[in-house]
Amino acid sequence: MLSLRDKLKATASSAKPKQAKQAAVDCMLRETVTPLDQFALPRELPGETLTLMHGAEFPTCRREDICFLDTETTGLSHGAGTVAFLVGVGYFTADGFVVRQYLMRDYDEEIFLLDKVAAHMAQSKLLCTFNGATFDLPLLETRFTMQRMRDRYEKKPHVDLLPIARRVWKLRLKKCNLTSLEEAVLGMTRVDDLPGALVPERYFSFLQTRDFSLLTDILDHNAQDIVSLAHILDRLMRLYDAPLLAAAPEDVFSLGRVYEKRGRQEGARMCYRAADQGSVSLLARGRMADSYRRAGDWQTASQVYGKMIADRQGGIGPLIAMAKISEHKAKDIPAAIEYTRRAIVLAADRPGSDMPALQKRYQRLLLKARKE
Repeated sequence: MLSLRDKLKATASSAKPKQAKQAAVDCMLRETVTPLDQFALPRELPGETLTLMHGAEFPTCRREDICFLDTETTGLSHGAGTVAFLVGVGYFTADGFVVRQYLMRDYDEEIFLLDKVAAHMAQSKLLCTFNGATFDLPLLETRFTMQRMRDRYEKKPHVDLLPIARRVWKLRLKKCNLTSLEEAVLGMTRVDDLPGALVPERYFSFLQTRDFSLLTDILDHNAQDIVSLAHILDRLMRLYDAPLLAAAPEDVFSLGRVYEKRGRQEGARMCYRAADQGSVSLLARGRMADSYRRAGDWQTASQVYGKMIADRQGGIGPLIAMAKISEHKAKDIPAAIEYTRRAIVLAADRPGSDMPALQKRYQRLLLKARKE
């Protein structure tokens, strides 16, 4: 009878030797080309418009100099364990819009993926992403560092379309993820699109089963994201350059706020006047009146505040503003008293109004009137 030691020896001698995994020599590449006639992005992107959109100084650049970039990752954190297993880059050529996707079929292919991405970044003059400033680019920078390739990561001027899009469309659309913008702004609807939350699970299943069909939806999703980036950039540049072309008053008003923030007061007022309708009339009039008031144009500010009062907009705010203008600029104390009295009457029916401050102002104005 064989002993346990003999049985183990026999089993070991009969077992087939385990094949060593071949060393990776490259990552996988998939390339698609979309005809140029499907894109409206101009050949030259004015630096002035890019600067207005982003807030930082940008030079004029050609569309061929832009690298559109999007990643698919194993998680949503920036930790060392999160990897960008798929990186797609899009760029314009004379023959069309090319999307090149680099996929690591296992972790040992990451260095080849990063090498390809670094080459694209080096050749471009401008990066364009969607939420790349807070996610894609910091993650890639971490991966370059982890793979001891930090010297290959070259920072470039970067336009992140997510905050730029939010400034225009959030007031009206509420949600500004890429899929929502495709539907509401571009008129595109994805069919059988893979939810982003399922992407890591799909990739891990692929690593276990080597069933490449699990990745097809991910590749398609990523390619569509990159094509949409080019369309969204075009739409945003046109709106920032000519805000009155916006489809809705909410968008025109939102662009006015951007113009105002960038110090372009006349452009902002033009937007506010155009947006003075519907649900944003109050917002537009309030910003326009405040703009004139800060500029010292009290007469025009008074006209706008007067319209708000006549249309019962803004509660006690326009009344208080007119009281201040009447007292300090027009030197018309009786008018200031009347506006303050009307504010007190209105505030009496509105819980939370600062009634003590209004009454104090009213008494002070009465005393001032007696002394004059």
